Amino acid sequence: MNQLKSREPGSVTLPGTLSEPLRVELIAFRRDLHMHPELGNQEFRTTAALKARLEAAGLAPKVLPGGTGLICDIGTPDPARPMLAIRADLDALPIPDVKTVAYHSTVANRAHACGHDVHTTTVLGAGLVLAELDRQGLLPAAVRLLFQPAEEVLPGGAADAIEAGVLDGVGRIIAVHCDPRVDAGKIGLRPGPITSACDRLEVTLDGPGGHTARPHLTTDLVTAAARVAVDVPAVLSRRVDARSGLSVTWGRIESGHACNVIPQHAELSGTVRCLDLPTWREAPDLVHAAIDEIATLHRAKSTVTYVRGVPPVVNDPAVTELLQAAMTARRGPYAIEDTEQSLGGEDFSWYLEHVPGAMARLGVRTPGDTRVRDLHAGDFDVDESCIEAAVELFTAAALLDAAPKR
Repeated sequence: MNQLKSREPGSVTLPGTLSEPLRVELIAFRRDLHMHPELGNQEFRTTAALKARLEAAGLAPKVLPGGTGLICDIGTPDPARPMLAIRADLDALPIPDVKTVAYHSTVANRAHACGHDVHTTTVLGAGLVLAELDRQGLLPAAVRLLFQPAEEVLPGGAADAIEAGVLDGVGRIIAVHCDPRVDAGKIGLRPGPITSACDRLEVTLDGPGGHTARPHLTTDLVTAAARVAVDVPAVLSRRVDARSGLSVTWGRIESGHACNVIPQHAELSGTVRCLDLPTWREAPDLVHAAIDEIATLHRAKSTVTYVRGVPPVVNDPAVTELLQAAMTARRGPYAIEDTEQSLGGEDFSWYLEHVPGAMARLGVRTPGDTRVRDLHAGDFDVDESCIEAAVELFTAAALLDAAPKR
């Protein structure tokens, strides 16, 4: 990578690779999760499956107060040495699974279309490997596994997890997120911002309706809604630095019931995304002002509900270097790619408001596959060799993080 210090493969020899029986078990575990997707804060079956497997390995997982999600410490925590946390998210999406595979979702209109089943499986796998190393006396410092519910529910389950104390005793935190643009066996890394902020926007417009023959006697709410949809993004593009990437995108517009009646009510829903923290903090006031101006121009009364979502994930350079060193030790420098900042949102960012951390993009594309798969699509799937790569990454990161510093 040209942004980070590199190491030659083989410069560090680490224990903790994945055994064949555990590799097979983890693939089966991921497929079981894939067949039984659960939405945010409803991940009871998933939580129970994790708890049972960790307890079978002699560990003592603790379920979070809401009844879903859990933490599990491996090794003996040392108050003088903050732990490395490895985070996974558990929830699925409310969309149908349209794949034709043996592990197709068994729940109507529910699918693991963002890869959280993979995230969960890889952190479980890393925990099982690290627990065995601890039994052998090869784990130098304690590690915390963090399985978080409700990542897809704004403002994200991370905030509730933090309030429950999951970061107590934690000094750094790492995670991965599936990326269908990167080949399995590789990761994408980027120091600094790697995702964007994401907020939710609801707008209602009201005014006296009337006959379409006499729009001059009414508030033409259909036209007003159309102008808000088109003009608000344009106005905002001239009020902030273009490099901030502030973007308003609409997902829903509703108004009216008859072709010859101007309605009295209109609604718009969308998302607000931006690439940097300063603009994210200003965004609510900027968006409110732009909507009010356009609505007033068309004599409509506007009501804006601006729901804070998540800030950008800003990777700490030192923790990013830890992930780079871990992957280099396992698979060499050619298993690492530079990656771009995306406009997707991720509530992993809330942890980084408290402790330094970094997220890597986990390659899940079969090498040579030319199909274009995307996250949040009903046909999303992964090359399951990515599970082994992520387990190797996490275990190496835990060992290198605990190694004596030179």
